[in-house]
Amino acid sequence: MTAPYTIYFAGELFSLKHLVGNALLADAIERLSSGSYRCVLPQDLEQRETTATAIRNQDLFYCMSCDLGIFHFDGPELDSGTAAEFLFAKMLDIPAVILRSDFRQAGDAKTVPWNLMLAGYPRTEVVLLDSVKLYKNATEVQSLRPAEAAHVATEDLAKLTISALDAVRSTPAILKPEQRDVVYEWARTLPGSGFSEKVSREELRRIVATKIEKGLL
Repeated sequence: MTAPYTIYFAGELFSLKHLVGNALLADAIERLSSGSYRCVLPQDLEQRETTATAIRNQDLFYCMSCDLGIFHFDGPELDSGTAAEFLFAKMLDIPAVILRSDFRQAGDAKTVPWNLMLAGYPRTEVVLLDSVKLYKNATEVQSLRPAEAAHVATEDLAKLTISALDAVRSTPAILKPEQRDVVYEWARTLPGSGFSEKVSREELRRIVATKIEKGLL
């Protein structure tokens, strides 16, 4: 079997609802894609006894090294960490899927319900979903119990996400071959605070080679 595409799964992880929802969606994506996609959840990487900078460096490393990214843009104000990770991924020409299941309108962009500075980036698919409507359809139309409805809604979102991942990974790279080494070396240097020590040049070459091999760069 071909090695799965790894997905950096960015989003809020500050409450049990976040943690459970992230875990269930990640599991559904892997299961319904027949193992083609494997999500890497920051909530499973973080160690509470370490420093904030070490956590940041670890998350940026996985954001850089994963094949694609999923970025949750929920809330009236987007999670600032997720926004930073999205821009880091775009600098590295990483194919991305933005998910928003929050039905509220926010931001100042006319095309999407969030801040215009995070809209319009290439190699990015957007999945917008009204989670309340999806949930009510399962409970009222399909007459499912709440826990069953939550499961069905999660699987419906996973299917939409898989379709978006399939679409975005087939888009051609923006970075030209002569630009790759410069951009990735700059991304290794940009964060400072020990990030370049965490990501050696040898590791950086391995990351880039893997993406090239998978047709992503």
